[in-house]
Amino acid sequence: MSDRLVDAEFEPEDSAVEGALRPRHLDEFVGQTRVKSQLGLVLEAARKRGRPADHVLLSGPPGLGKTTLAGIIAAELNAPLRITSGPALQHAGDVAAILSSLQPGEVLFLDEIHRTSRPAEELLYLAMEDFRVDVVLGKGPGATAIPLEIAPFTLVGATTRAGLLPSPFRDRFGFTAHLDFYDPPDLEVILKRSAQLLGVELDNEGAAEIAGRCRGTPRIANRLLRRVRDWAQVHGEGRVDLATAHAALDLYEVDSLGLDRIDRAVLEVLIKRFGGGPVGLSTLAVAIGEEPETIETVAEPFLVRLGMIVRTPRGRVATATAWQHLGLTPAMPLQPTLGLEG
Repeated sequence: MSDRLVDAEFEPEDSAVEGALRPRHLDEFVGQTRVKSQLGLVLEAARKRGRPADHVLLSGPPGLGKTTLAGIIAAELNAPLRITSGPALQHAGDVAAILSSLQPGEVLFLDEIHRTSRPAEELLYLAMEDFRVDVVLGKGPGATAIPLEIAPFTLVGATTRAGLLPSPFRDRFGFTAHLDFYDPPDLEVILKRSAQLLGVELDNEGAAEIAGRCRGTPRIANRLLRRVRDWAQVHGEGRVDLATAHAALDLYEVDSLGLDRIDRAVLEVLIKRFGGGPVGLSTLAVAIGEEPETIETVAEPFLVRLGMIVRTPRGRVATATAWQHLGLTPAMPLQPTLGLEG
């Protein structure tokens, strides 16, 4: 498992703190203005009708608030929230057991919905449209399908890879939304709210510094805030200002753009050892001692978004921006490279 700060698994204490920092109502949710307005309309209409809201599909990169919005949907509808995940639903019986136990109006949050098995998906189709499931008893020619009515509910699905959902599944969601990365001003508001809840004194410059290094992701912003708080309590006076944020984030190897140890290792190997590329993913992984999946799913998307590497048919190539960030000059003019690596 990677030791990177911003994508490490939650410790139990961190999970509890993260949950305490989540907003409970839509008017407390910062950012995602378009999605918030659209979702607010869906929920208000459902309340006026006295019916469960349409099923909701939330997509986007990790840490942007999909789980938080699921909790907000339940709170706004004054309904219970049931939480499960796609990998936990591998058999149709798993889905039938959960759906048959739902209370009227309950919100079912299905995280990583793209990893739900096909038999479970097919059972969800009928449940989402007609609020019933067909339970099959027996096997072979003697099998009998018994229709089972279930209470009306709202399914909230969350996915980082909406393209993996079959079209018939996506089409059954009445409202779909894609969450985008956050701008620094919104992140500063989130950080100040979190600091207040944590009892941390955070000034404007300290908030701006953390916001600029958290990859546009609230989850990472809150995690960095907790680490900066630790530094301030141990080495400082407990107050988070610009100097404190600088010192703490430098200690945790998070640079001014939000790159951490693994990100910089990818760039340094790509540039210093292979002259900027192209380099295949497997070769790059061996060179820095990480799994290819770690590079492809954790480091690479952020580096591509910053315009520091390009995926080409021949491998990864460092851009002029990457050379400049490391304080280096390309040995020869970089040629534009087209195409994506398969």
